[in-house]
Formats: sequence, structure tokens, C-alpha cells
Amino acid sequence: MLSAINPITKLAACLLWMGESILIFDTRFQVACILVPAIALVVFNRTSPLVLLGLMIPFGLFGFGFLTTTLFFQKESEFALQVVGESVFASSAFSAGITLFLRAIACGMISAFFALTTDPNMAIRSLMISLRLPARIGYSLFAAMQLVPDLAAEAQQMRLARAMRFGRRPRRIPGPLEVFGLLIPLLAFAIRRAGRTAIAMEARGLAPAGPRTVMNAPTFAWCDSIFAAMAAAILGLCALLAVTV
Repeated sequence: MLSAINPITKLAACLLWMGESILIFDTRFQVACILVPAIALVVFNRTSPLVLLGLMIPFGLFGFGFLTTTLFFQKESEFALQVVGESVFASSAFSAGITLFLRAIACGMISAFFALTTDPNMAIRSLMISLRLPARIGYSLFAAMQLVPDLAAEAQQMRLARAMRFGRRPRRIPGPLEVFGLLIPLLAFAIRRAGRTAIAMEARGLAPAGPRTVMNAPTFAWCDSIFAAMAAAILGLCALLAVTV
């Protein structure tokens, strides 16, 4: 259901939510920015809550740095509390460190909403049609998306070959020495692949000038208007509750 919405519409809505999350320094509003995208992903996109928890671990660690800095360093703590007191949308009943911690998770959850509900290929096509993304950049992004899984498969084959050479089973998690030994071969593979891709793009007449047809590009429909209106209405309601309550 959410995947049927135009990526440009979802990108605009996510940027609006993320901007409000940065501007409004209120703990309750940050919690709303976490729960609303999470509920939408679980209900409409059938995303597992465990997947969301796993995706939020890096953002939680990043936010934990804000929390510890606010709590353990007196100068930063005084400045943050002063910001809380001067902010129109803030409430002095909550700690500034907790608010910063939740803000990092809120930005991560909003980003996860866009990433989990958007096909990267459709997003690039939409950018090329709606926002006039140059063809060279668009097709370069297509090539990069194809390179990443091939690079992972090549690394796995190299690990299997080395394990067979030394007569042992490959480790589930490669060690530092093994990772360092794979860097040069993988870099050479990426350079060769990039050269072949550049030749293929040039052979197909890829040039910055002239008209170009983009097939299967997403278009705007009535569901985009409904999604944009609901996203703006929910955001406005959350902001209003943060001010008045």
C-alpha cells in the first residue's frame, strides 16, 4: 500500500517530518515522530517490529552520545537546559538529554519509513522525471545498485576460495586480517566493473543533451494527495499538542 505512493511525495513528507523533529524541542513530539512512522510500517507495510528495533540500534547509539554528553558535561548540560527553557515548543519537565536521544531515533525512524517503503529503482526514475535528475547521475546510481550485490557475492567467493586453499571452513564473521586481505582484490574488481559500465553507458549514447525516455516511471495519483494531506494533518496535530498540552 505505501509502496504505491510516489517516492517524491514520500520524500517531501519525510523531509517535512524530519525538519519539524529538529525544530521542535519537545520530548512528547519526538515520541510521536517515532511511534507514527513505526505504527504505519507495522500496520500498512507488514514490517516486523524486530526489524525496526534492529534498524534503530545505530541511531540509538548516536543518540546515547547526546544523552551522555548532556548529563556528564556541565557546560553542555547548562546550554541544553537553557535552550529548553527558551524554546516555545519545549517543556521544562523533561530532560534535554532525553529529548536529544529521542530526536536521533525519530530521525532514524522517519528515514527507515522512506527506505522500507520505497523501491530504489522507482525513486531514481521519479527523480529523473519529476526533479530533472541528470541522466548521467541517474544511470550511475543504477550501476552502483547493481554493483553492491555483485561486490558482496565476489567477496564471498574469495572467502570460500581462501578457505578451500587452507583446508578449513570459512568463518561466519571475517577477522581483521581477512578483511584487509580482501580490500585490494575487491577494489580491483570494482575498478574493472566501473570501466565496463562506463564503456557500456557510452556505447548506448548516454549524453547530457537531448531528450531521453524513462520507462516505468512512477506518476502522481490520488493516493499521493491523500497521503500528503494525512501526513501534514498528523504532523500539525502532534505539533499542536506539543504546544498546548
